[in-house]
Amino acid sequence: MIQKLLIFALLILSCFGALAQFQERGRTFDLVNLERHQVRFDLLSPGFSYELGLFRNQSISTGLGLATATYEEGYAFGLTMNNRYRYYHNFQRRIDMDKNVSGNSGNYIAAAQAIFFSQLRVSTNIEGPKDFNLGFYGMVYGIQRTYKNGFNFNAELGAGFYKGDGVPDGYGPLIHFTFGWVATKRKSREPVFD
Repeated sequence: MIQKLLIFALLILSCFGALAQFQERGRTFDLVNLERHQVRFDLLSPGFSYELGLFRNQSISTGLGLATATYEEGYAFGLTMNNRYRYYHNFQRRIDMDKNVSGNSGNYIAAAQAIFFSQLRVSTNIEGPKDFNLGFYGMVYGIQRTYKNGFNFNAELGAGFYKGDGVPDGYGPLIHFTFGWVATKRKSREPVFD
């Protein structure tokens, strides 16, 4: 079931990407608006993330930071690995409105995975063995903004399937918010930064 859901999500994102690439008339590997590499240090929930630009509006990212898993069986809080395959859908609209797109400032749809490791867990109320792991697989909608001084925020809302290793599986939401600083150099942009 999880594999079918992930395959379906990746197919949807691939279709978005193919459409965007077709509209750009052959300039598919040109990352005009998307950063090739972006490293961010998160301040609110201590951690870091790395985002790699793949195509014109698509990237993959991975990060490590504090997060909470909440689903039918309970919650788990601790250090979590977050992985995303993002499709940014509003770069051109933001440019047309003279808004910032550097530092991957845009809105996106993403296939999401989060892994909550037992060794790095702080607290939980899920009944089961003490050494269980928990994985999230689903879709999120996100907003990311990077400002001229390098500060960045990222907010995501989504839903998906929580797969337990030693505990029951279930469905639940994913809410993720980070505030941090982008350590890598960003493409310069003349438009006004919002």
